[in-house]
Amino acid sequence: MATTELSGSSSPAPRAPVVLGSRWPVLALQAAFLVSFVTCNDAPPVPGDQLHIDRSWVPETCSRQVKEGDFVRYHYHGTFPDGTKFDSSYDRGSTYNVFVGKGQIIAGMDKALIGMCINERRFVKIPPSLAYGSEGVADVIPPDAILHFDVLLLDIWNPSDSVHVETYHKPENCSRTVQVSDFIRYHYNGTLMDGTLFDSSHNRMRTYDTYVGIGWLIPGMDTGLLGMCVGEKRIITVPPFLGYGEDGDGKDIPSQASLVFDVVLLDLHNPKDGITVQSHYVPENCERRTQVGDYIRYHYNGSLLDGTLFDSSYSRNHTYDTYIGKGYVIAGMDEGLLGLCIGEERRVIIPPHLGYGEEGRGKIPGSAVLVFDIYVIDFHNPADSVSITSLFKPSDCTLLSKKGDYLKYHYNATLMDGTVLDSTHQYGKTYNIVLGSGQVVIGMDIGLQDMCVGEKRTVVVPPHLGYGEPGVDMHLFSLVCGAQLRVNSESACATVTGYTFPQWE
Repeated sequence: MATTELSGSSSPAPRAPVVLGSRWPVLALQAAFLVSFVTCNDAPPVPGDQLHIDRSWVPETCSRQVKEGDFVRYHYHGTFPDGTKFDSSYDRGSTYNVFVGKGQIIAGMDKALIGMCINERRFVKIPPSLAYGSEGVADVIPPDAILHFDVLLLDIWNPSDSVHVETYHKPENCSRTVQVSDFIRYHYNGTLMDGTLFDSSHNRMRTYDTYVGIGWLIPGMDTGLLGMCVGEKRIITVPPFLGYGEDGDGKDIPSQASLVFDVVLLDLHNPKDGITVQSHYVPENCERRTQVGDYIRYHYNGSLLDGTLFDSSYSRNHTYDTYIGKGYVIAGMDEGLLGLCIGEERRVIIPPHLGYGEEGRGKIPGSAVLVFDIYVIDFHNPADSVSITSLFKPSDCTLLSKKGDYLKYHYNATLMDGTVLDSTHQYGKTYNIVLGSGQVVIGMDIGLQDMCVGEKRTVVVPPHLGYGEPGVDMHLFSLVCGAQLRVNSESACATVTGYTFPQWE
């Protein structure tokens, strides 16, 4: 503590503080501290070794107290009993940094600091016998001077310390934790031990993105981030020798400062990761699964790993329609959409190198893992033809429908996911056409051939044989673009030639 915290030996020269590096040579310190010399100290000395400590303010919580061997950083004002100031760390704009109980400061201060908490303030009266005795310090401290110190403790650490981690929130589900070589995105507030904020990713409105355990961070953070789950919140306390050490950061972090990081983990992946597929629901009947080259219609919610929604087809009230395995979507989705059934629900987790990479896109930040919750509405292949499944065929089925026949039939029309489009039953009338005359979509012209009266069948019409990419909006029903049409038809046909237009009857 400059001239105030010198040993009680008979030597008139002040004892050097703990010098960290060569930035504060002893002679420069002595020159800076030789201020406000008082030639006379009229106050009577405190007899013996009596030391008076007034704990003027103590924080409500005190997780750690100073003990012998600890390194501390503190501010102080040093005055004589009449109030005359002889030294102040505030005037120098730098804390006093020293080991406690090692004889590096006057005996009274070595004792007065024991048991202090961070942010605790003490008024200390030190008798000459525990300060500079009958010798004093030439031109600074008179002989037999009583010294008063107003001390504020800002930091404590010990050379035996390691990184301290305190988790104050952990999600119920934690399928994966941070390991060495993982890439993570997190938010943090960085403070000194006394609560002084030196940095915050929240203030920059941008996560801190980095690899863990490969030297991109200070050693304390490389250690403190290991084992975290996405969504976990923890306090990581880093001693200076695992932080910025003697030099600080040259700006906001002083020399020999302990660092406290309040961290929330938002994202986690490894460059070696592939996609992760989690099936939430698979229909019992799955006649076919998606494969490369299929055209698919699906709904999705897209979110980040922390649950932040960035996109949703539901909010647009329109499916996302695309080919699979053709590069029309990001690589992770091209892979994640394979092997699906109509009606299946699955979650696809995509690492950034199979998503939008380091740059991100729109609401998706750089290096973000993407989570898609998918519900498959429909898929087909451009090579598909009409699918016909006979549900019922009468025993007498000799007369079969052919091109040019006049047909009267009932139907229920749905999309592949079961969405009802139309039904002749609701009108109480059959639908009447001349088969093969272009009065219905090509797929129905095909699907109604070779039926006998009374037969029931399911006809699945792919979009290119139905209403194609544009779809159709009719007074009877709306068919979305690129959708397959499923028709359950019941034939009550009679052969009539030369009929031109479909009609209800």
